[in-house]
Amino acid sequence: MRESEILVLKGVPEVEVLLKPSPRARRMSLRVSRVDGRVTLTVPRGASRREAVGFAQERADWIRGHLADRPEEVRPQPGGTVLFAGRDHALMADGGRAARIGDGVIHLPLSAPEKTGARLAALFKHEARARLHQASAHYADQVGREFSRITLRDTRSRWGSCSSTGGLMYSWRLVMAPPAVLEYVAAHEVAHLVHMDHSRAFWGQVAQIYPDYAAPRQWLRDHGTDLHRYRFRD
Repeated sequence: MRESEILVLKGVPEVEVLLKPSPRARRMSLRVSRVDGRVTLTVPRGASRREAVGFAQERADWIRGHLADRPEEVRPQPGGTVLFAGRDHALMADGGRAARIGDGVIHLPLSAPEKTGARLAALFKHEARARLHQASAHYADQVGREFSRITLRDTRSRWGSCSSTGGLMYSWRLVMAPPAVLEYVAAHEVAHLVHMDHSRAFWGQVAQIYPDYAAPRQWLRDHGTDLHRYRFRD
Protein backbone atom coordinates (compact mmCIF):
# COMPACT_ATOMS: atom_id res chain seq x y z
CA MET A 1 0.00 0.00 0.00
CA ARG A 2 1.55 3.31 -1.12
CA GLU A 3 -0.97 6.10 -0.53
CA SER A 4 -3.26 7.13 2.31
CA GLU A 5 -6.99 6.66 1.89
CA ILE A 6 -10.21 6.75 3.88
CA LEU A 7 -11.87 3.41 4.57
CA VAL A 8 -15.54 3.43 5.64
CA LEU A 9 -16.47 0.59 7.98
CA LYS A 10 -20.14 -0.26 7.48
CA GLY A 11 -22.29 -0.73 10.55
CA VAL A 12 -23.93 1.34 13.30
CA PRO A 13 -22.47 3.83 13.34
CA GLU A 14 -20.40 3.96 10.18
CA VAL A 15 -16.76 4.71 10.96
CA GLU A 16 -14.14 6.38 8.81
CA VAL A 17 -10.63 4.96 9.18
CA LEU A 18 -7.58 6.69 7.73
CA LEU A 19 -5.27 4.06 6.24
CA LYS A 20 -1.84 5.65 6.56
CA PRO A 21 1.22 3.90 5.05
CA SER A 22 4.42 4.29 7.05
CA PRO A 23 7.88 3.12 5.95
CA ARG A 24 9.01 3.16 9.59
CA ALA A 25 6.20 1.06 11.06
CA ARG A 26 6.96 -2.58 11.81
CA ARG A 27 3.38 -3.66 12.34
CA MET A 28 -0.16 -2.42 11.90
CA SER A 29 -1.45 -0.22 14.70
CA LEU A 30 -4.77 1.51 15.36
CA ARG A 31 -5.21 4.83 17.13
CA VAL A 32 -8.46 6.50 18.13
CA SER A 33 -7.99 10.15 19.06
CA ARG A 34 -9.81 11.12 22.25
CA VAL A 35 -9.70 14.71 21.05
CA ASP A 36 -11.57 14.55 17.74
CA GLY A 37 -12.43 10.87 17.29
CA ARG A 38 -10.15 10.46 14.30
CA VAL A 39 -9.31 6.79 13.65
CA THR A 40 -5.93 6.06 12.08
CA LEU A 41 -4.54 2.71 10.99
CA THR A 42 -0.80 2.81 10.43
CA VAL A 43 0.20 0.36 7.69
CA PRO A 44 3.82 -0.86 7.51
CA ARG A 45 5.84 -1.17 4.34
CA GLY A 46 5.03 -4.33 2.41
CA ALA A 47 1.49 -4.74 3.76
CA SER A 48 -1.26 -4.74 1.14
CA ARG A 49 -4.47 -2.76 1.13
CA ARG A 50 -6.40 -5.99 1.49
CA GLU A 51 -4.51 -6.83 4.69
CA ALA A 52 -5.11 -3.34 6.05
CA VAL A 53 -8.85 -3.49 5.33
CA GLY A 54 -9.12 -6.92 6.93
CA PHE A 55 -7.23 -5.71 10.02
CA ALA A 56 -9.61 -2.75 10.43
CA GLN A 57 -12.74 -4.82 9.87
CA GLU A 58 -11.68 -7.42 12.46
CA ARG A 59 -11.33 -4.63 15.02
CA ALA A 60 -14.48 -2.68 14.17
CA ASP A 61 -16.09 -3.40 17.56
CA TRP A 62 -12.92 -2.28 19.36
CA ILE A 63 -12.91 0.97 17.37
CA ARG A 64 -16.59 1.71 18.11
CA GLY A 65 -16.02 0.96 21.79
CA HIS A 66 -13.20 3.49 22.00
CA LEU A 67 -15.24 6.09 20.11
CA ALA A 68 -18.13 5.64 22.53
CA ASP A 69 -15.74 6.12 25.46
CA ARG A 70 -14.61 9.57 24.32
CA PRO A 71 -15.43 12.52 26.62
CA GLU A 72 -18.71 14.20 25.73
CA GLU A 73 -18.39 17.42 23.73
CA VAL A 74 -19.31 20.63 25.58
CA ARG A 75 -20.61 23.81 23.93
CA PRO A 76 -20.53 26.54 26.60
CA GLN A 77 -23.72 28.58 26.95
CA PRO A 78 -25.12 31.05 29.51
CA GLY A 79 -26.39 29.12 32.52
CA GLY A 80 -23.70 26.47 32.10
CA THR A 81 -20.06 26.33 33.16
CA VAL A 82 -16.64 26.39 31.55
CA LEU A 83 -13.22 25.46 32.84
CA PHE A 84 -10.82 28.35 33.42
CA ALA A 85 -7.56 28.31 35.41
CA GLY A 86 -8.40 24.82 36.66
CA ARG A 87 -11.82 25.77 38.10
CA ASP A 88 -15.35 25.52 36.77
CA HIS A 89 -16.70 29.03 36.17
CA ALA A 90 -20.40 29.77 35.89
CA LEU A 91 -21.44 31.52 32.68
CA MET A 92 -23.75 34.44 33.48
CA ALA A 93 -25.31 36.77 30.92
CA ASP A 94 -25.69 40.03 32.83
CA GLY A 95 -24.63 42.83 30.53
CA GLY A 96 -21.48 44.51 29.32
CA ARG A 97 -19.96 44.67 25.86
CA ALA A 98 -17.54 41.76 26.15
CA ALA A 99 -16.96 38.67 28.25
CA ARG A 100 -15.07 39.29 31.47
CA ILE A 101 -13.84 37.14 34.34
CA GLY A 102 -15.07 37.42 37.92
CA ASP A 103 -14.60 35.27 41.01
CA GLY A 104 -15.78 31.87 39.85
CA VAL A 105 -17.98 33.42 37.18
CA ILE A 106 -17.56 34.68 33.64
CA HIS A 107 -19.86 37.57 32.79
CA LEU A 108 -21.29 37.68 29.28
CA PRO A 109 -23.20 40.24 27.22
CA LEU A 110 -26.96 39.83 27.23
CA SER A 111 -27.22 40.08 23.45
CA ALA A 112 -26.55 37.35 20.86
CA PRO A 113 -26.09 34.27 23.09
CA GLU A 114 -25.13 32.35 19.92
CA LYS A 115 -21.84 34.25 20.06
CA THR A 116 -20.96 32.87 23.50
CA GLY A 117 -18.37 30.44 22.15
CA ALA A 118 -16.59 33.07 20.07
CA ARG A 119 -16.62 35.53 22.97
CA LEU A 120 -15.14 32.99 25.35
CA ALA A 121 -12.46 32.01 22.85
CA ALA A 122 -11.46 35.66 22.43
CA LEU A 123 -11.35 36.14 26.20
CA PHE A 124 -9.30 32.99 26.75
CA LYS A 125 -6.82 33.91 24.02
CA HIS A 126 -6.36 37.35 25.56
CA GLU A 127 -5.76 35.87 29.01
CA ALA A 128 -3.52 33.13 27.65
CA ARG A 129 -1.29 35.58 25.80
CA ALA A 130 -0.83 37.77 28.88
CA ARG A 131 -0.14 34.87 31.24
CA LEU A 132 2.10 32.92 28.88
CA HIS A 133 4.10 36.01 27.97
CA GLN A 134 4.65 36.80 31.64
CA ALA A 135 5.64 33.21 32.47
CA SER A 136 7.90 32.89 29.43
CA ALA A 137 9.67 36.15 30.21
CA HIS A 138 10.18 35.04 33.81
CA TYR A 139 11.79 31.72 32.87
CA ALA A 140 13.75 33.20 29.96
CA ASP A 141 15.31 35.63 32.42
CA GLN A 142 16.31 32.69 34.62
CA VAL A 143 18.10 30.88 31.78
CA GLY A 144 19.62 34.05 30.39
CA ARG A 145 18.04 33.71 26.95
CA GLU A 146 15.50 35.67 24.94
CA PHE A 147 12.60 34.43 22.85
CA SER A 148 11.75 36.12 19.58
CA ARG A 149 7.95 35.97 19.73
CA ILE A 150 4.97 34.13 21.18
CA THR A 151 2.32 32.56 18.96
CA LEU A 152 -0.98 31.10 20.15
CA ARG A 153 -2.72 28.27 18.33
CA ASP A 154 -5.45 25.74 19.01
CA THR A 155 -3.16 22.76 18.61
CA ARG A 156 -4.25 19.20 19.27
CA SER A 157 -0.98 17.30 19.13
CA ARG A 158 1.18 19.45 21.41
CA TRP A 159 0.83 22.07 24.11
CA GLY A 160 3.82 24.12 23.06
CA SER A 161 6.93 24.24 20.92
CA CYS A 162 10.13 26.23 20.50
CA SER A 163 11.64 26.99 17.09
CA SER A 164 15.33 27.22 16.25
CA THR A 165 14.88 31.00 15.93
CA GLY A 166 13.55 31.34 19.47
CA GLY A 167 9.85 31.51 18.64
CA LEU A 168 7.55 30.04 21.27
CA MET A 169 4.19 28.54 20.34
CA TYR A 170 1.52 27.61 22.87
CA SER A 171 -2.00 26.23 22.85
CA TRP A 172 -4.27 28.96 24.20
CA ARG A 173 -6.33 26.25 25.90
CA LEU A 174 -3.60 26.07 28.55
CA VAL A 175 -5.33 29.00 30.24
CA MET A 176 -8.14 26.58 31.09
CA ALA A 177 -5.76 24.30 33.00
CA PRO A 178 -4.55 24.90 36.58
CA PRO A 179 -2.03 27.76 36.67
CA ALA A 180 0.79 25.37 37.62
CA VAL A 181 0.24 23.51 34.33
CA LEU A 182 0.55 26.69 32.28
CA GLU A 183 3.70 27.62 34.22
CA TYR A 184 5.22 24.19 33.60
CA VAL A 185 4.62 24.31 29.85
CA ALA A 186 6.16 27.79 29.69
CA ALA A 187 9.22 26.57 31.63
CA HIS A 188 9.45 23.51 29.38
CA GLU A 189 9.46 25.49 26.16
CA VAL A 190 11.84 28.14 27.51
CA ALA A 191 14.24 25.37 28.48
CA HIS A 192 14.37 24.51 24.77
CA LEU A 193 16.01 27.88 24.19
CA VAL A 194 19.02 26.25 25.86
CA HIS A 195 18.62 22.62 24.79
CA MET A 196 16.74 21.87 21.57
CA ASP A 197 16.12 18.24 22.53
CA HIS A 198 14.77 16.16 25.40
CA SER A 199 18.13 15.06 26.72
CA ARG A 200 19.07 14.64 30.36
CA ALA A 201 20.58 18.12 30.23
CA PHE A 202 17.24 19.51 29.02
CA TRP A 203 15.27 17.96 31.86
CA GLY A 204 17.91 19.19 34.26
CA GLN A 205 17.31 22.69 32.95
CA VAL A 206 13.54 22.30 33.41
CA ALA A 207 14.07 21.10 36.99
CA GLN A 208 16.33 24.05 37.70
CA ILE A 209 13.76 26.68 36.73
CA TYR A 210 10.61 24.74 37.65
CA PRO A 211 11.53 22.09 40.25
CA ASP A 212 8.04 20.67 40.85
CA TYR A 213 7.23 19.91 37.22
CA ALA A 214 6.26 16.24 37.70
CA ALA A 215 2.71 16.91 38.97
CA PRO A 216 1.62 19.38 36.24
CA ARG A 217 3.23 17.18 33.61
CA GLN A 218 1.16 14.25 34.86
CA TRP A 219 -1.96 16.43 34.95
CA LEU A 220 -1.60 17.06 31.24
CA ARG A 221 -1.25 13.36 30.59
CA ASP A 222 -4.33 12.54 32.66
CA HIS A 223 -6.61 15.48 31.88
CA GLY A 224 -5.21 17.29 28.84
CA THR A 225 -7.78 15.83 26.46
CA ASP A 226 -10.57 17.25 28.66
CA LEU A 227 -9.54 20.75 27.58
CA HIS A 228 -10.46 19.82 24.03
CA ARG A 229 -13.98 18.76 25.03
CA TYR A 230 -15.02 22.38 24.82
CA ARG A 231 -16.10 23.54 21.41
CA PHE A 232 -16.15 27.30 20.97
CA ARG A 233 -16.89 27.47 17.26
CA ASP A 234 -18.86 25.39 14.75
